[in-house]
Amino acid sequence: MRIKTLLAGAVAAFALTSPALAQDVAITGGQVLTGTSVIENGTVVIRNGKVVSVGTGAAPAGLRVIDARGKIVTPGFVAVDSGLAGTEVGSVRGSNDLANRANTLTAAFDLSYGLDPWSFTLPVARLGGVTRAVVTPQHGGSGGGHSHDDSDFAGAGQGGFQTPGLFAGQAAVIKLGGSDILVKPRVAMVAPFGEAGAAVAGGARGAEFVLFKETLGEVRAYARNKAAYERADMRALSLSRADMEALIPVADGRMPLIVTVNRASDIQQVLRLAREEGIKVILDGAAEGWLVADEIAAAKVPVILHPTTNLPSNFEMRAARMQNAAALNAAGVVIALKGNEGAAHRARDIRYNAGNAVSHGLPFAAAIQAITVNPARIFGFDGQFGELKAGAAGDVVVWSGDPLEPLSQPSAVLIDGVEQPLQARNLLLRDRYRTGGEGAMPPAYGN
Repeated sequence: MRIKTLLAGAVAAFALTSPALAQDVAITGGQVLTGTSVIENGTVVIRNGKVVSVGTGAAPAGLRVIDARGKIVTPGFVAVDSGLAGTEVGSVRGSNDLANRANTLTAAFDLSYGLDPWSFTLPVARLGGVTRAVVTPQHGGSGGGHSHDDSDFAGAGQGGFQTPGLFAGQAAVIKLGGSDILVKPRVAMVAPFGEAGAAVAGGARGAEFVLFKETLGEVRAYARNKAAYERADMRALSLSRADMEALIPVADGRMPLIVTVNRASDIQQVLRLAREEGIKVILDGAAEGWLVADEIAAAKVPVILHPTTNLPSNFEMRAARMQNAAALNAAGVVIALKGNEGAAHRARDIRYNAGNAVSHGLPFAAAIQAITVNPARIFGFDGQFGELKAGAAGDVVVWSGDPLEPLSQPSAVLIDGVEQPLQARNLLLRDRYRTGGEGAMPPAYGN
């Protein structure tokens, strides 16, 4: 009996991430929130893992039908500034692959190599409707990170390279289903500004901006003179060769730079820097963004933010308020909302945060866009996921009610047309210990 119970538990745990085949499915009868519109009594048809049509009418013959009458159908949510699949316990360094502390590899740090499709965090996030995520490396100023540099030294360190690194590394996009979760690596570079960036540069904000401009100048000089670099016919550079190569797309304006920044004046300086250097930036945090919302909108710079930030936890956030998301949206800024602390274990909270933003003035439709369509657009995946339209990935969630209401729960979650188990390790453990009996405890507990 004990062996059978243990085997059943192992099978259930493996099923949380085991790959399955996409089915041809029609989801019918529900209120469909496409991400850009609302369709009553809608029908979403998925074939070969892609959405082929969204409209009204009966399901095509021969398809499996999911009855969504009385329910709400949405695209899968997209978690931004996430740690999903990159960490299990943030304070346990051996399980955290989001932070790199070697000064010989900063901008070139590619976290996609450390992503774990069997991470316990993924099924929990799926139960919150999350089907895709932008996973970002951590630095000392990361909103959800536990990475802190133990050194108070800033400047040239071992090998003559910057210590600590001005850049945290490169972000990746993942999906939360199957054993091959990587969608695209190296979608953006990450760098701290404000207080965190000042600490990197030696303690002052002005030092970081000068250091950043100097670094971009070195990258451009390296890109123009690679042959001279190979001959050791260039002056010593502050970054390694790998970091220089990784920063060329940033310096060229092809790869966006995610900038962690909160103070209004820092935001203004970052916008000026982006304009002068010809680089693309994404503001992360922007707690005081509402003060300069018109300037952000005019610069056409998107913002990733936590909509419930409303306390002046430091001097960067003196003007933090819960109407920030609403004000930025009203000004025409493209916003994406993120989950709570850790951005891995609480990635599912993005829908709660979106609901809070609605209660403080953000229109409901804009809140849905901020966790579906907008993240995809910000990172160059417009029309590929985060929206129910022909040609998009078959990432669909069927909800028992309003998806921004905490009591609403998913009755079906599909990723690339594959229906996912509505189960997670925490629920399996709950069931194991609630029922008790033989096999409830691991065998080692009885030794």
